[in-house]
Amino acid sequence: MKTIAAMLLLPLTLTAGTAFAGGEMEPAAEGSVELELWLDSNNGEASLARWQSAVLTPFTEANPNIRFETALIASLYDATRTALASGAGPDIAMTYGPFALELGRNKLLVPLDEFVAQYGWDDHFAPWSLASFDVDGVPVALPDEIETLVLYYNETLFEQHGWAVPDTMDELFAVAAQIEQAGIIPFGHANECWRGTNEWFIGEFLNGWAGPATVYQGIIGNMRWDEPVFVEAMRLLADMQQNGWFMGGLDRYYTVPCATAGAMFGNGEAAMRIAGTWAIGGFGAEFGDAAGNANDWMWTPTPTRTGVDIFNVGIGNAFGISAHSENPEAVAKLLDFYYSSEVQGRLFVDYGKAPAPVNVDQRHLQGADPRYVDLLGAMNEAFAADNYGYTTWVFWGPKTNSYMIEEVERLWAGDVTAQQYMEGWQELHQEEMAEGMVPPAPAR
Repeated sequence: MKTIAAMLLLPLTLTAGTAFAGGEMEPAAEGSVELELWLDSNNGEASLARWQSAVLTPFTEANPNIRFETALIASLYDATRTALASGAGPDIAMTYGPFALELGRNKLLVPLDEFVAQYGWDDHFAPWSLASFDVDGVPVALPDEIETLVLYYNETLFEQHGWAVPDTMDELFAVAAQIEQAGIIPFGHANECWRGTNEWFIGEFLNGWAGPATVYQGIIGNMRWDEPVFVEAMRLLADMQQNGWFMGGLDRYYTVPCATAGAMFGNGEAAMRIAGTWAIGGFGAEFGDAAGNANDWMWTPTPTRTGVDIFNVGIGNAFGISAHSENPEAVAKLLDFYYSSEVQGRLFVDYGKAPAPVNVDQRHLQGADPRYVDLLGAMNEAFAADNYGYTTWVFWGPKTNSYMIEEVERLWAGDVTAQQYMEGWQELHQEEMAEGMVPPAPAR
């Protein structure tokens, strides 16, 4: 476990003056190069503006012969997979864990071993994170954003009502009932903009109830997913949905726009939210003067059965190079710039985006929200104490991942039992283990 503790969140331990991988950029060679970059349309123009300001503009200033054609794409991951399979698509393939492995196994991504050696990425990235995207021992994608999920709560609302911040799952259920009795929605959750939201809660309940060591045994095939401890975790999650605690009812969970759900959390119509570190970047528009309210937010570790703090380790997007790209060297150069200490720090401080699992100079984190910095520090302490769990989008295969997201809606609707749901999960996981499609998990 020392590898994760030492390398996962190096931003908190580095001293000033550390150089980023690849060193200073050199001007591009003669000849114009155009790269195609697709971004997820969920975040609209804000996503494009962030990339343009923090990444593309400074990169092209140093590399004037490299230009970009950008596009906002709905259902980005599916669209990228479909386009690459047909011989088209972007030069820079943005996807996430299981699907990066799928693309790599289908020879749709460039093996990165030569670029890893050229730019020193094996020293710049946490070793476990690069290994998460190995196909036959060779990385096919680079990890982006160290992620975890926590329980965010409207701190102002909790103080006004005297509600206790929960540590255990029993306490979480108790405070949710109190919040409901006060006429307030317990959880401001909605999946209208991203169906994958479903798996956030699946992973938190799975690790929080069964415990990460037990979950690890399931990942490596030493335990079946239809064992009672896993079934009970999913039954408890189904109870919360069926209680109407997520957005006031299952129908509203599916239909309320995500922006509306966020606004309701900020203005006190909803009291809590289980979400990832990525949510922090949006709180500035949901809380305080900018949102027209006097409320503030705080985080606490997602409650567990025992009350022991657990942080589930995850990676956000992954970036690969399309096997169809005519300019893979230029893409690699962009990626080296993107993962530099300065750019990762700029994205963190200015936009609330979590750093990738790379070396980041402490000076590049100055000005960040102290609550976010404290969260990264708490993650580091938990990882050092082996109190880390596993996010579902990193450590399960693509078919199992899709199943858990889609089929859980049948569980929540009462069409299948928790036992039946986990039996289907077990069948797919076993199949993907035989196919070599289950990503490697840090050993315990």
